[in-house]
Amino acid sequence: SARLPDGNLIVTPTGSSLGRLTPESLSIVSPDGQLISGPKPTKEVPLHQAFYATRGGRAGAVVHLHSCYSTALSLFPCDDSSNWLPALTPYGIMQLGKVRLLPYFIPGSTEIGDAITGLAGKHAAVMLAHHGPVISAKTLEAAVYASEEFEATAKLAYLTRSLEPHALSSEQVQTLVKQYNVEWD
Repeated sequence: SARLPDGNLIVTPTGSSLGRLTPESLSIVSPDGQLISGPKPTKEVPLHQAFYATRGGRAGAVVHLHSCYSTALSLFPCDDSSNWLPALTPYGIMQLGKVRLLPYFIPGSTEIGDAITGLAGKHAAVMLAHHGPVISAKTLEAAVYASEEFEATAKLAYLTRSLEPHALSSEQVQTLVKQYNVEWD
């Protein structure tokens, strides 16, 4: 989704294939989720609304996917749900900050939006357990790039999980956080 200059949101319609979208097939909804034009919007509007409401100008776009490796990784036990995605490369940190793992909710439920709202805008990206990642950024291009980095980092974590890879040290992470002004707390 993306926030339009008038504050409305342009979102994918329900049941759509990303590869078959056209400008005419997109839905426009008001900030409170009311359909303005286009087909019936995705049932996931509440999670998009939550990011826009809590992240303000830091969220000009929100990408939600059902990607393979990140979803697979969410099936394993988690040591730290507030910092779920391991620090294996600098780019995941630079693009995403800390990724919060949220529990499983029924797709389209208002509980997803409530859980994101409860984070008070402190996370640019979250992982919905058994479901998929949600990534916000200032622009759609930046959100897409960050979602690619999210899945690449999840793939590395999944493929190296049993090998006990050496993650970046706390000092290395803090250097990245400071140098690239990453939201980390």
